[in-house]
Amino acid sequence: MLFAIDVGNTNITVGLFEKDKLKYTFRMTTGISRTSDEYGMFFGDWLTLRGMKIDDIDSVIISSVVPKVMHSLTSGIIKYLHQTPIIVGPGIKTGINVAIPNPKALGADRLVDAVAAYELYGGPVIVVDFGTATTHDLVLADGVFHSGVTTPGIRLAASALWTGTAKLPEIEITKPDTILAKDTVTSMQAGVFFGCIGQTEYIIEKIKKESGLFDIKVVATGGLGKLISENTDKIDVYDPNLTLQGLRLIYEKQ
Repeated sequence: MLFAIDVGNTNITVGLFEKDKLKYTFRMTTGISRTSDEYGMFFGDWLTLRGMKIDDIDSVIISSVVPKVMHSLTSGIIKYLHQTPIIVGPGIKTGINVAIPNPKALGADRLVDAVAAYELYGGPVIVVDFGTATTHDLVLADGVFHSGVTTPGIRLAASALWTGTAKLPEIEITKPDTILAKDTVTSMQAGVFFGCIGQTEYIIEKIKKESGLFDIKVVATGGLGKLISENTDKIDVYDPNLTLQGLRLIYEKQ
């Protein structure tokens, strides 16, 4: 079985695949400092709770945008799962041609999302990932990663409101009943939610206009992507496991 691990700025997301079937997923916080033993024991205990054994894992693949956790994470996998993980990075086979001036600067998560969206939904495609940062990436019909747009993520933008001001409270990120807000909390929710909708729709339309690709599929993923996708007709598909599927597809190409 394949252990697929995506290390993001906020969460570490893990998927367990049996061939091409995603059987289980779980998340753990990235920001907590852990030793290799803590990672290894956590993974071992999780497998046990699912009725599996460490020997059931025969491969591990990792994509990461957080270098500081990688030494402990990979060491824990080697010591406890007895596997040397494949790390998504320069030189790995993906099937995507990264046509930007410095391909090595492209985040592993964006590359993995591009692979999954292109392989599963075809190209050309716009991939929108609502993570700690929100990214909008364009992959052409021939599998070329053409360009991308990066904005602050929804939670990141929202937290700036209450951490950067003296009197605004922390709020739940949700869709309010109306944009015609009459209190502080609802006005903040309206600004964050409808502001994100407006930004998303504008960027998608701008990408389509400047690329000349008006009939193009838009695929979204990421934590709050479902909430946004359900409230705009500019997103065609929401796939919560897009990154994990991309890791599986990259593993199969090696």
